[in-house]
Amino acid sequence: MRAIILVIDGLGVGALPDSKKYNDVGTNTLQHIREVYDLKLPNLAELGLFNIDSSNGDFTPEGAYGKVSELSKGKDTTVGHWEIAGLITKEAMPTFPKGFPREFLDKLEEACGVEFLCNAPYSGTEVIKDFGQEHLRTGKPILYTSADSVLQIATHYSKYSIEQLYDMCQKARDLCVGKYAVGRVIARPFDGEWPFVRRVERKDYSVNPHGKTLLDTIKEEGMEVVAVGKIESIFNGVGITQSYHTKDNVDGLEKTLEIVKQKFDGLVFVNLVDTDMKFGHRRDVIGYAQALETIDEYVAKIKKYLKKDDVLYITADHGCDPTHYKHTDHTREYTPLLIYGMDVLPTQLGVVVGMDSIAETIKAQLGLPYGQKSLWEKIEANN
Repeated sequence: MRAIILVIDGLGVGALPDSKKYNDVGTNTLQHIREVYDLKLPNLAELGLFNIDSSNGDFTPEGAYGKVSELSKGKDTTVGHWEIAGLITKEAMPTFPKGFPREFLDKLEEACGVEFLCNAPYSGTEVIKDFGQEHLRTGKPILYTSADSVLQIATHYSKYSIEQLYDMCQKARDLCVGKYAVGRVIARPFDGEWPFVRRVERKDYSVNPHGKTLLDTIKEEGMEVVAVGKIESIFNGVGITQSYHTKDNVDGLEKTLEIVKQKFDGLVFVNLVDTDMKFGHRRDVIGYAQALETIDEYVAKIKKYLKKDDVLYITADHGCDPTHYKHTDHTREYTPLLIYGMDVLPTQLGVVVGMDSIAETIKAQLGLPYGQKSLWEKIEANN
């Protein structure tokens, strides 16, 4: 008996009521991509993706489908995944729209023995274009942040080894406490000549979840918790029994396919980051759409290997509308929820309040104690 969660990073389905606070009024990642590109997602459509906000005539999806509101503060990857795993973040993690204060920067530079460039919110690809040559000339690492609760350090492979970059990031993580306790410190190595290219050895240094999650509960029951992609980083390894790092979505989907062919009980938690990192933030509508079509192809493959009591959950952690030009960060949106399995009745779920409902539903599916927000009784075929 297994639950498989596919998180399509940044796939929003419409602005949340509080989107004005985040400068995200009118956002709708999925709808706006469809307005620009003839999006063909037959397998996700069969599960109900296009029925979430509209009717497809007499078409009846084969899964349960709806959209989910986020209860946590912020629109960050970390808090989104934590809420999917049952942990609501009531106070937003700190962000630094003007860069990190001098008192923190002094401590970081002393700990690392270097001076830093930039120290401002920036797109990860643009920051190496704008500061990469100065970094090569001076040897000063590039420090930047975003609208998310992150501290990021970028260095060129010819100036700092991967181990040196990781060491700086670990020192930064150690200093990020109290009012500076960002959700993630991220190592961002790059290479080549201007405008430079980012290397695949990115590494995240996350804070531990502030409470018990679905992952902990399943692990404590002696079942497997298999993380694919950046899930291990998001949860800082807590509650995970196996982890598979990935270089891109196809790699992650191939690994997921191999995992579901195996026999074990528990949870498979997958993050598919390309939609967000490569296309959403870069406002690349076509790239985003094609990434979705690739995911759709693999959904059909994964379904073939689901066992009788397996259930597939497809959702997202926030939005990242590639047509939204007020900023290049995440967007505060509802997220889709598609649930499929032999034990799942096709069901219109409407608006599901709180991503933590997913965790409670999975607990019920796996026969573990669960809370009132579980959807299982509503969708279980054997009821």
